[in-house]
Amino acid sequence: MPPRRRYAFRGGGITIEEYDEPDEDEYDDADEEAEDTEEEEDEDEDEEEEAESQTRVRTPPRASQNESEEKQRRSEGGVCSTSGSQEEDVVWKPSETEGTSCLICMEVWTNGGEHQVCCLPCGHLYGFSCIKKWLKQPRSGGKCPQCNRTCSLRDVRKIFASRIAAVDDDAHKRILFLEGKLNSIEQRTTSWSRKEAQWRKKEAELRSEVNKLKKRIAHMESTTNGELRESTVPSQEKYIPGKTIYQEQNGHALSCSFRHQGERLVNGGRLFDIDGGRQILLLARRLSGVGGTFVLSQMSLHSGEIDDIMLPPTTRAIKDLHISPHNNGLAVFGSLGKKLSVISLESHNTVLSYDLPAAPWSCSWDRNSSHHIYTGLQNGMVLMFDMRQTMGPLASFTGLTSNPVHTIHHLSPNSTPTADVCCLLSASSIGLCQWNIDGSEGRPSLVSETGNPGVCISSSYCPRSDHVVASYRPRVGSSDDNVSTQPTLTQTGVNTIGVDGLHVCLKRRSADSYYQKLSSTHASVDTIRLPRTAIIDFGEGGRKQLFASCEESTRQLILQDPSTFTVSQRFSLASHNPLQDVKYANMNGYTLLGLLTDDRLQLLRNES
Repeated sequence: MPPRRRYAFRGGGITIEEYDEPDEDEYDDADEEAEDTEEEEDEDEDEEEEAESQTRVRTPPRASQNESEEKQRRSEGGVCSTSGSQEEDVVWKPSETEGTSCLICMEVWTNGGEHQVCCLPCGHLYGFSCIKKWLKQPRSGGKCPQCNRTCSLRDVRKIFASRIAAVDDDAHKRILFLEGKLNSIEQRTTSWSRKEAQWRKKEAELRSEVNKLKKRIAHMESTTNGELRESTVPSQEKYIPGKTIYQEQNGHALSCSFRHQGERLVNGGRLFDIDGGRQILLLARRLSGVGGTFVLSQMSLHSGEIDDIMLPPTTRAIKDLHISPHNNGLAVFGSLGKKLSVISLESHNTVLSYDLPAAPWSCSWDRNSSHHIYTGLQNGMVLMFDMRQTMGPLASFTGLTSNPVHTIHHLSPNSTPTADVCCLLSASSIGLCQWNIDGSEGRPSLVSETGNPGVCISSSYCPRSDHVVASYRPRVGSSDDNVSTQPTLTQTGVNTIGVDGLHVCLKRRSADSYYQKLSSTHASVDTIRLPRTAIIDFGEGGRKQLFASCEESTRQLILQDPSTFTVSQRFSLASHNPLQDVKYANMNGYTLLGLLTDDRLQLLRNES
């Protein structure tokens, strides 16, 4: 019979030796002989305990050790002997054979026959023929080749399965984790792709809008540069900024000769008023920085010196400001902090401060009494105060609507019914409203002569002539048919900054809220802000009044006859910022007109 190979675990490795296979009877003799020598081997077990505990196959040592250590480790790791004297290392890698091959013969087990897969009580798997031979060897000691757990041949259990496969639990968990992470990354990638598409679409829309605006600006510049050089009068006289323009109206020439006097740099200009007697200006400013502190500044028209009047921290944005016409050195202003305050221009101290039920949007002095002041509130109410009573308002009146009263004027007493009746003219988004106050109640009535041109955004009043000019812009969502489209002298260029609004001139005829409509004209007005306008009165013996307003499309101040809206003069604004306020005052021998923007105060002068 040809020799067979024997596999033995010694010194932590597998030793393969050739031997002649005995008959089955010899196995019985070998078993008896093994029982006789078992006691002798017990003494050797202590010596070999350390070597036998390493029966699991180990990986070869690192190649970085020297040659002697490598040979020693190889001899300890296991030597395979063949028929010759040559020795070679037998290395078993668990990752390659574990779960598919018998660890004794290194051959694939089967699901039946002599080499059927079986397991020991410890759970390790072998081929049945190999483990049977192993347990019958005296040197095996009846122990598992891998874990040294004691077992016998009758403990071996055959496994009846067509295929055995073991899943690495750690690897399975790792796969599930990586799959979840991959799904999360795919979801985020899809989300970012969707957002990127939206951003690209928005960017394309913005670029298209920018290109349209550039074309409109270029068209507006080319149009205005050509039209502003031509006079709009029938004589087609050339227009030069600052030069007098004469326009024939019913055979009378209307002239104006305002000229630039100078500029003053300011910071955060919002409102101002001029005191002609003291030759000073009072400005309401918002200082730059965190919080935006509001201050009042007093400027001398002679020296240009500015003195700041610090206000309480609770003072918020100042909505209206007026110097008293009674030459008593007082000024009144209303702020969004629900305060109506009176200050002294001499001492810079706050004389009075009234708490209001709502934020004030406008204020005015009584032209007959130096003690009475009025304010229009955000909720549509009008309050009357007597400065001799410091506790609260003298009277309060409810308006027709709850819209803010953004402008209020005390009307001239020339046409009042009696001396006891006080007349006020207020403006809100619904239009003009007159109040006849007899001391007990106010009777507001809407001035209906203006029709329904849109949203009222500004009003100006001349006490000597009783002229009123109201400014409107279209209501949101209204068509252009609601506003007259008759061409006027103020329509120049293409409106790119403002919207097509309307100026309407009225003249007050009696105390019964009767107003006669004199004329109207189109104008480019601001789309959001409430603009400031003024009717310049040159005083007794002077020429007629002029209406001052800003044309948003051309960034110019236009001076017009309020009765006919005939253009008298134009001035380009010195700043690119919006016009915040326009005021005038009659000095000794001349009229001073001021234009306030955020960064500068532009002064114009007209000699009498």
